[in-house]
Amino acid sequence: MIETDHVGLWNQCLCVIKDNVPDTTYNTWFAPIVPLKYKDNTLTLQVPSQFFYEFIEEKFVDLLRATLHRVIGEGTKLMYTVVVDKGSGGSGTTTLPSNNHSTAVTSKSSTTAVDQPRVLQELDPQLRPEYTFENFIEGYSNKLPRSVATAVAEHPAKTAFNPLFIYGASGVGKTHLANAIGIKIKEKYAEKRVLYVSAHLFQVQYTDSVRNNNTNDFINFYQSIDVLIIDDIQEFAGVTKTQNTFFHIFNHLHQNGKQLILTSDRSPVLLQGMEERLLTRFKWGMVAELEKPSLELRKDILRNKASKDGLQFPDDVIDFIAENVNESVRDLEGVVNSIMAYSAVYNKDVDLELAQRIVRKVVRSENKAITIDQIITAVCNHYMMEPTAIHTKSRKREIVQVRQVAMYLAKKHTDSSSSKIGQQIGGKDHATVLHACKIVKDQCEVDKAFRADIGSIETMLKRRI
Repeated sequence: MIETDHVGLWNQCLCVIKDNVPDTTYNTWFAPIVPLKYKDNTLTLQVPSQFFYEFIEEKFVDLLRATLHRVIGEGTKLMYTVVVDKGSGGSGTTTLPSNNHSTAVTSKSSTTAVDQPRVLQELDPQLRPEYTFENFIEGYSNKLPRSVATAVAEHPAKTAFNPLFIYGASGVGKTHLANAIGIKIKEKYAEKRVLYVSAHLFQVQYTDSVRNNNTNDFINFYQSIDVLIIDDIQEFAGVTKTQNTFFHIFNHLHQNGKQLILTSDRSPVLLQGMEERLLTRFKWGMVAELEKPSLELRKDILRNKASKDGLQFPDDVIDFIAENVNESVRDLEGVVNSIMAYSAVYNKDVDLELAQRIVRKVVRSENKAITIDQIITAVCNHYMMEPTAIHTKSRKREIVQVRQVAMYLAKKHTDSSSSKIGQQIGGKDHATVLHACKIVKDQCEVDKAFRADIGSIETMLKRRI
């Protein structure tokens, strides 16, 4: 048989397929297929998109092979004609082979345009205008992620940072930084289609599209985005179908030079319930950690927040809040809001007593773990030295001693590794930290006054609010 009724053959195939898949699957993945021809023992089918082709081949190739052999006969080959969007030049088609036969033709060829150009509607990027680079306060703990984010905003999809994967604990500014990228891109490249969406909303949209049999519209929409920002990507964990769909969308966007920005509460290596092929792609570009804000950064954030609201907090209030509210930027801003409200309602000046009263309500009552920042502050206060001094390369005896005491106490009172302690105290390596600990311990054994100094600092550290 050289040529026969391709429509009739495909309709027979559909009858078999319909008996083997759920109605929603049939309506989504098989009903849109158009048979084009059957010639030289090869059935050619037209599918609406590259994603559609990839999904059919990945999920239903065995069903298609068995159905073709049953209806048409052994050795039947399958080819696809994929409708491809060629932008303002119109749409066309690309012919692709099925992977279910090793003898299938592997060449690709363009054919005559069959569809009208797709007209893209105006898109609301869903960005929060208050989250800009201008009010994202920079400090040591966020310098790298902010620098990378700025580079992406200046040249989306033109840097090595694609995708940009930003991770960190809740409240450290991931959503703010991701939004800032989107806002800057829209300012510089107004024509680009930028979209910010939470992973939860993406999943809800996908589920609705399956329920309403318009999954292809959902996929085509996301494949039209130039800069896609997905917040809290960890919520995809364990949701296999959503992950599969996002995998194909990710591939399409990345291969077509579009920028992806993802945020998560943990690094890719700690994401459980996520497919390995997605985790691999998350690490293709740049994985940047947003750490909890350092003490100095917390002070800068507090001053900035108070100033924006038309207030000026006394230095002792700023210091107290920064030293005791150290989990997140969100907590810091919440404390400032509470203090302002209390001050206005009760007509009371903002002072240390008021700050202590408010902070007690915000910070958990149980003893909090001592941080390296708190240790640096306590040690420097005791020796009447600016904290910035111990971060210098100075080898003056008094500075070296203060640095060694801070390292010793950090090793004793925190769970941080020697490497991390060294990094945060003077940018030293772990060997320097171990040496410092030995020096301080030995001096404590022979110098009563020095031992008393260490005790005083520890007492200061253990004072809880």
